[in-house]
Amino acid sequence: METIRIQYLDDTIERLRYIDGKSDWIDLRAAQEVVMVAGEFKMIPLGVAMQLPKGYEAHIVPRSSTYKNFGIIQTNHTGVVDNSYCGPDDWWYMPAYALRDTVIRKNDRICQFRIVRNQPGLVFDEVEVLEGKNRGGLGSTGVR
Repeated sequence: METIRIQYLDDTIERLRYIDGKSDWIDLRAAQEVVMVAGEFKMIPLGVAMQLPKGYEAHIVPRSSTYKNFGIIQTNHTGVVDNSYCGPDDWWYMPAYALRDTVIRKNDRICQFRIVRNQPGLVFDEVEVLEGKNRGGLGSTGVR
């Protein structure tokens, strides 16, 4: 089991935990109340800074209910935090764009993360033509 050192913004931030039996993703929460109007962009503080294990990175994505509950989308679609982002001022944020007026309250669950191993080193071997079976290009599996 890997250990992650974590710093919380303050004592009122709910501590990270797994939701037993439901997922291996871990929810992240807003660290303050955020009021947004439709068309506005804000960096929503998540109230945590972490020191990830060497060779790992965190992937941050919205929860499936985030748009329905708050009317926001994450502007970078997937946030990636590498293990070098681990200083005392390296707080995590969710870049959000509001599609409707909304209020996000402190400790509302708005996104989730998991850690994954870094991609192994790759070598690209340039060829004239690929030898795999041709599937027919983009959209080749049909609509239905």
